[in-house]
Amino acid sequence: MENFLHTTLGATGLRVHRLGLSATYRPGKKAIYSALDAGVNYFFGFGIDTQMISVMRDVFKAKREAYVIATGAYNYVYWHSNIRRALERSLRQLRTDYIDIFLFLGVLKDKEFPLSVRKELYKLREEGKVRYIGLSTHNRALAGTLAAQGAVDVLMIRYNAAHRGAEEEIFPYCKEFNPGVVSYTATRWRALLRRPRRTPKGDRIPDAGMCYRFVLSDPRVHVCMTAPSNMKQLEENLAAVSLGPLPEEDMDFMRRFGDVVHQSKRWFM
Repeated sequence: MENFLHTTLGATGLRVHRLGLSATYRPGKKAIYSALDAGVNYFFGFGIDTQMISVMRDVFKAKREAYVIATGAYNYVYWHSNIRRALERSLRQLRTDYIDIFLFLGVLKDKEFPLSVRKELYKLREEGKVRYIGLSTHNRALAGTLAAQGAVDVLMIRYNAAHRGAEEEIFPYCKEFNPGVVSYTATRWRALLRRPRRTPKGDRIPDAGMCYRFVLSDPRVHVCMTAPSNMKQLEENLAAVSLGPLPEEDMDFMRRFGDVVHQSKRWFM
């Protein structure tokens, strides 16, 4: 990693800004262009993200290879034609010949990522319609196994101050094959931005910037996704990560705060 804000996405060799952008909450086309101006080049989503699709169509006209585009198909469809259909739809929407990273999304159990699905993803990669393939999962044991096997190029995983299991169950297994690691839910669906019931009123509460910096302070995470809902949130997130890694004192605070948040709602694994 050359610096805190830029790195190579594992063995893919793709150069990326470490803050990735999703337009799920429709921040506006102006905000997306602003992210581009700030150097953000990893984008995830599409499908219903009409704002992102419009911007990507525009910027692709000048230099398609400057941007890393990630999308995928959800695991509730297992048959090959639907995986291929989802890819073809993304290609049409974006008016591009290839997708950089195509993920099988939302996998919770081993059986939801069968060999037949993997073979179809490999086939799409061989055809050149997809440069790299991967998986989005909350199942850390599965992610660790796939990383150790070199079965996928990219892993999209949950990692934040309240969910740090990847430090033991995923990251150590990435050493040999070095898959790209993309994290999401840095704020734990905003739970890390609220005061837990057992926390004294005088204690500080993390802001979103601290949550992103916590995640990115671990160099084993290549990209941390952000999904702002407006320009102000985007600018705040970009400004925060430009400050670099959190000091160790703040890292310790985030771990303690994350533990309280995690314990406060045990159903939210």
